[in-house]
Amino acid sequence: MADTPERGESRDDERVHEAYQKLGQMGGEATAETHGRDFYQEIGEKGGETVKEKYGPEFYSEIGRKGGEAGGHKGGEARKEQMARGEIFKDERALEE
Repeated sequence: MADTPERGESRDDERVHEAYQKLGQMGGEATAETHGRDFYQEIGEKGGETVKEKYGPEFYSEIGRKGGEAGGHKGGEARKEQMARGEIFKDERALEE
């Protein structure tokens, strides 16, 4: 489902936005097929270390607190979806918390 155009955004702008979204999705899928799940884990860890070095571990506490204040429901929903698809099991989720 497409996002609605911002105020003042034309239908053509919306189509361009949707085309870029689709291209990005296709690129991500191709990368996943080529490199596999471990690739994403590795780059995520590298990115996390870089952020920690730049901003310090307190940064994660701060953004976690802000996410909780904002509602923070998305993370829980994502986990439920992963469980529904069989990607993780209830026992694994308990270990991560």
